[in-house]
Amino acid sequence: MEILHHKIFSHSASKEWVVLVHGIGGSSSIWFKQIKEYRKHFNLLLVDLPGHGGNKTGLKDMEHQSFEAIADRVTDLLDHLGIKQAHFVGVSLGTLVIRYIARFSPERVASMVLGGSVERIHPPLVLLAKLVEGIKHFIPYMWVYRLVAWILMPKEHHAEARKTFIREAIKLGQREFFCWYRVLHMEVNKLFTHEKEQHPVPSIYIMGSEDYMFLPYIKKRYGGDKNISLSILSNTGHVCNIEKDKEFNDISIAFIKEQDNRLNEAING
Repeated sequence: MEILHHKIFSHSASKEWVVLVHGIGGSSSIWFKQIKEYRKHFNLLLVDLPGHGGNKTGLKDMEHQSFEAIADRVTDLLDHLGIKQAHFVGVSLGTLVIRYIARFSPERVASMVLGGSVERIHPPLVLLAKLVEGIKHFIPYMWVYRLVAWILMPKEHHAEARKTFIREAIKLGQREFFCWYRVLHMEVNKLFTHEKEQHPVPSIYIMGSEDYMFLPYIKKRYGGDKNISLSILSNTGHVCNIEKDKEFNDISIAFIKEQDNRLNEAING
């Protein structure tokens, strides 16, 4: 299996790596509003997930189709590049891939920044998924994707993020899209079966106040947890790294630096 397509931005002095993971239908290009600021502080690794961006092969070509297998592909890339540990930044379903890496290879994850995190499928989306399951062989996949994009990002000021993800999803192809859809439909709740499961690494959730499908669950589960940071960006939808890039960048960079300082203090006693 080929190594995942990726982009690297090296820092002349920093030894810290930040790995950025996009969501379904996206690509590493969705981080265009993070690169300029992030590269001032860290080495950057932008990953294209199977079937996305510059990858010739996809989930449809993998023997085992699961989020665990996708997470393994990302850690294989880290091994290939000699990166033992990194901070991970994800958006949408990219956060789910990161959570799988943190669960099965916690030593690889220095911290997690989870933007527009997906941890439970909201009932309306479950209903839509069941409907799509019955008619998916008779409709163009982009009809489904556009509908989901409008459900997740319905407001006028969500337009840039919505259009970005729709534009990238066109490149995915119908067969690959429905492979991802099937894995999501089967596995999205598996990782979070135990409500009292603790994060193995320092984590911050950055959510939009208008992320109606996913924010309520995140607030309910982590809002009072002193070990988990939750930052809610006002007047912002699901893809908060595009809509409120300055706030997202400031919060996430400060969080990552804080974790580095704590680690250095622990090492130096």
